[in-house]
Parts: sequence; C-alpha cells; structure tokens
Amino acid sequence: MPRAAIGLGSNLGDRRARLGEAVRRLGESGVVAAVSSLYETAPVGGPEQGPFLNAVAVIDTALAPRDLLELCRGVEGEAGRRRRVRWGPRTLDLDLLLYDRAVVNEPGLQIPHPRLTLRRFALEPLAEAWPEAALPDGTPVAGLLDGVADQEVALLAGPGWWRE
Repeated sequence: MPRAAIGLGSNLGDRRARLGEAVRRLGESGVVAAVSSLYETAPVGGPEQGPFLNAVAVIDTALAPRDLLELCRGVEGEAGRRRRVRWGPRTLDLDLLLYDRAVVNEPGLQIPHPRLTLRRFALEPLAEAWPEAALPDGTPVAGLLDGVADQEVALLAGPGWWRE
C-alpha cells in the first residue's frame, strides 16, 4: 500500500482539537502509520494572522493521490475551511506533501508539495514522523533541514498529542 505524508495546520479556533480530528478522519482512509509531534509556528506569507499549530500524519492508503487530495479537501470543509484569502487564516489546512516517491503535476495537485523544501514547519515534523522519507530523486527529507534552520518552530507536544 502506498505511503503518504499529510501536513496539518490550523490557526483559528481550537487548533489542537481540529488537527486531532483531522488525523482521526485521515485514518478512515487507511492506516495511520505515524504522527509527528505538535509544533507552533509563525505564519508564512499572506495577511497578518495568528500562529499556526502544525504536524504531519503519515498514512498507508489505497487511495490514489487525487482521491486522497479530495478526502483532505472534504475534511477541511467539515472543519469550516473557507478559501477566501490566499495564505490567510484557516481552521484547517491539509497538504499532501509526499505520496511514496511519486511525482504528480496536474491542475490543482503537485507532489511533492511545491514548497515543501522551503518550509521548516513541514520538513521537521515530516522527518520526525517518517525518518526514511525522501524526495522522488532520492534526497532524504531530513537532509533538507539545514536549509531551513533559520525558521523558528516551537515544540508543544510529543507524538501522542492527537489521542488526548
């Protein structure tokens, strides 16, 4: 079964509860193989807004990439996500970061996520939850962390946070 990494983010409402519910819902599409620790990070781009909680869920799923993306969009909608302002505040943001070592470049779907290598808030929890993760060219995700070391993230809770 393919392995996928989903980036989780929220900066509105009960952020932690929303992320935990998202992990549980993603588990309905396959097996949750791992969930990273929970991090708090400053927003990147967009209008002025509050800090995000971020994590990564790694799932083994039989869903094809497009179907997994549609599941993520549905879970976001259930959490009240409205896409009004690009990179604006959001109740829930689910990004398909990796799908094994697949490369997908379709309208509305790019794998690996096009900004993955530029964002510590995605790379650090990904490397933690899936230490063997690599880009399609074989570059280990963990090896990319030095390039984003200047970006601050704060560890808030260990890997079991979403079961609380």
